[in-house]
Amino acid sequence: MEHDLQERSRSFSRAYPVCRRLMPDGQWQQVITRTESLDLFADMLNNVAAEQQIPEYLAELARLELYIYNLESQGIQPDIYTEKLSINPTLEIFENTWKNLAFLFAEEMSGPAPEKGSEHVIVWHHPVNSRVRVKPVAKEDLLVMKMALEGLSPRDVAEPGNVLTAALESALIRAMNDGIIIGPKPRIKRHFLPEKYPNIDGSFFSARIFSLQWHITQACDLHCRHCYDRDQYKSLSFEQGKDILADLSEFCSSHNIHGQVTFTGGNPLLHPDFERLYSEAADLGLTTAVLGNPTTREQLERLKAIQPPAFYQVSLEGLAEHNDYMRGKGHFNRVLSFLDLLRDMQVFSMVMLTLTRDNMDQVLPLAEILSHKTDLFTFNRLSLVGEGAKLVSVDRDKYPAFLKAYMEAVGVNPCLGLKDNLLNIHYFQDDRPLFGGCTGFGCGAAFNFITILADGTVHACRKFPSPLGSILDNTLSEIYHSAAARRYREGAAECLDCSIRPVCGGCLAVAYSHGRDIFREKDPYCFIDSKYLLT
Repeated sequence: MEHDLQERSRSFSRAYPVCRRLMPDGQWQQVITRTESLDLFADMLNNVAAEQQIPEYLAELARLELYIYNLESQGIQPDIYTEKLSINPTLEIFENTWKNLAFLFAEEMSGPAPEKGSEHVIVWHHPVNSRVRVKPVAKEDLLVMKMALEGLSPRDVAEPGNVLTAALESALIRAMNDGIIIGPKPRIKRHFLPEKYPNIDGSFFSARIFSLQWHITQACDLHCRHCYDRDQYKSLSFEQGKDILADLSEFCSSHNIHGQVTFTGGNPLLHPDFERLYSEAADLGLTTAVLGNPTTREQLERLKAIQPPAFYQVSLEGLAEHNDYMRGKGHFNRVLSFLDLLRDMQVFSMVMLTLTRDNMDQVLPLAEILSHKTDLFTFNRLSLVGEGAKLVSVDRDKYPAFLKAYMEAVGVNPCLGLKDNLLNIHYFQDDRPLFGGCTGFGCGAAFNFITILADGTVHACRKFPSPLGSILDNTLSEIYHSAAARRYREGAAECLDCSIRPVCGGCLAVAYSHGRDIFREKDPYCFIDSKYLLT
């Protein structure tokens, strides 16, 4: 008899782990003893709630858990891709009379406590990573499900709904990344075999967003000491710029992905046709962003009227004295004031720092200053090219400890973001979930990211010479699928047998600037233990 009770308890605990965590031992044993089968557990909780002084919300929680248990035990796995947009067939909507139940499925049970009130919750099996997800339904979820159900494109919905096409495109991408919506197979895929990297989430092998970093001008109102390129050459005409944007839109459409344009320079705002090009990109349904210097409220208002930037990125190189030495007197305070303006105007702000030997110790103190001023603060390591060759890069022996301290600070400072691929070494060796690295897919050079300079020259990455041709001579598709682009995507041969290659690959720009053969030799700052190489 005792053995039967133990087995019964184990069976119910497997089906209802969250309810088990929330119920005292005695109460749990009494309820499961009286329940004839797993399917009737929620009904029993509802019937005995008052008698056993059980929280009323447990019955609704149990219904969610039973659906999850059935999905997992039956091995139901949706297709990863579909010919047309469709709702994940495993997705189920639950209409609850208690709110905040989804938060109870987190390991730490973080979030607000359950409270009486109507809330719809969705449960589904992610098609890529095979995890079952639970979340409250948001308006965006309902909109994208309606689009998939009725076969509506973002353009179909944008104009009558007075919504930006790019915003709807982004919502669809988020829904597909979450697995709520299943769509056509993206044609931006890594050449790595997923089965070779069992520790890497399947979502890191194909991209649904392609970013163009477009340096539309070399004109700049600063003269930074680490500038990669101060050469001056004639910018393209507005008509040529329109053709580039149309080509990008066509490339994204033919590859089943969404396009983003980050306008930069120099200072892109100094280009005479900047706002016209920005408007053209928005009209094509492309997400738009700006990487530039501080500007006026009036210009931000004009940009927002066209299409709110996905982000506006500015740069700081350390605390006030060092930053102004690098970028010019008064620059530090101008940036802090501009960040206040971006926050006031509800524009997502980003601050980037170029990491050198001389500012490494200033990164975390600067992060404290920025903690409530910017939405995201990250860094790139110095590439010793252009005027940056006159500076001194970070001490290699000190870099792992710096990354460790940075990683620990990420947990307490809300603005700190993860970017440098080598951070994943610490995460992997500490058995923590890996993040996407520099561009969301490790080194994204010529993969989900490409650069066009002001004269139309195309590069795999802006931080070092990595020419792929000219956008004036070839289409983006021809350039992307060229042998030269494939070499940059493959990266260093020394990285291919590393367990975290799909989310790392080091930094090709740093390797190049230290005299490495970037197609053979890995990032000189890599410190991963050889025991983590694949065999």
